[in-house]
Order: sequence, then structure tokens, then C-alpha cells
Amino acid sequence: MLNQHGFDLWAEGYDQTVQLSEESNLYPFAGYKNILNFIFNEAMQKPHSEILDIGFGTGVLTKKLYESGHLIDGIDFSPKMIEIAQSTMPNAHLIEWDITKGLPEIIQAQKYQSIISTYALHHLTDEAKVEFIESLLPLLENGGKILIGDIAFNTRHELLQCREQHLQYWDEDEFYFVYDEINALLKDKCTCEFHQISHCGGVIIITK
Repeated sequence: MLNQHGFDLWAEGYDQTVQLSEESNLYPFAGYKNILNFIFNEAMQKPHSEILDIGFGTGVLTKKLYESGHLIDGIDFSPKMIEIAQSTMPNAHLIEWDITKGLPEIIQAQKYQSIISTYALHHLTDEAKVEFIESLLPLLENGGKILIGDIAFNTRHELLQCREQHLQYWDEDEFYFVYDEINALLKDKCTCEFHQISHCGGVIIITK
């Protein structure tokens, strides 16, 4: 798993790395564009809304929403990626922050129609994911949605199958979403649904 310095070094070539993996339909980024498009279309159902993007990276998805008139707050822990994203979204409110510490205090007072996160939350353990998602629920406006696009599987069996097929490249320091497990942990707090987009990626939609 890359640390902050690693992501800073990766920032310039990040989008190209993703593109190569996606075009080859390989773990970890198979289905990447379709996942981003799915989340974009969901967020666009509420025009000119307030959106929080957690782990926005270079701003590939967030920039499209920004250009469509949405108000963007964002959290990322890589100063270099923030610099790249800010250059294309000068009026976005982008914060350097490590989500392993929870949410920054300034964000906790806000409300959003959409909270989005793509390929970021797999750096949290399963237990930490649940705690973090629970901390996001009070930030949702009525009818708001949390949209998580990531390396994700319906079942643990499917995850293990993917791991076996891609063992040479598998990152043992990352914690991928298993929908039936995380849904069981969250079902008393919120409503979840899962859309499998590729053999190793999908979108989880969470509502209060």
C-alpha cells in the first residue's frame, strides 16, 4: 500500500496507470470508467448540488461534476494530487487530510446531497470502513446518497477467486469491499445496494 509520499510520486502518472489496467480489463482498475460514469450519472440527478469527494486524487471525476455546476468539497492526503486537482477546479474547497483519522472537523458541520468516493476506502480495514461510513451518514441531506466506487465483490468467495487469478499483482495491504459482509454490518444504520460493474469493481449506494 502506498503512503502519502508514494502517492505524491505516483500523482503525475496515476491516470495513465489506471488507463492501462482498465483497457486490459485487469485487476485492479477493470471497469474504472464505467464505475466513474455510474457515479457521475447518480450525482447529476441533483443539479447544482453540494458534493463531498473523499480521496479525489487528480480530480478526474470531480472535475466533471465541478464543470457541471456542482459545489465541490474534497479530501485527499496527497499534496501533489491536490495541487493537480486544484489547478483544474480553482473554486473547489480541497483539504489535505488522512481519512484514517476520521473526518476533518470543518467537514463535520456540512451537509451534502452526494458524498462520493472512488478507489480510496480500500485503504481502510473492514471495521474502519464501517465506522467511517457511519460518520458520513449525518452529513447527508434528506434524500442524499453515499456513492462508493471501488474494488468490490458480492461475496468473499468471489474476492478469493479474483485474488487467485491475479496473485502476482494482488495487494495484500489493501482491504476490498465484500458487499454481503459490509451490508450485514450496516443494515441497521442505513440502506445499501450494490452494482457489480466489472469482475473486480462495483458501486455501493448508501442511503439513510
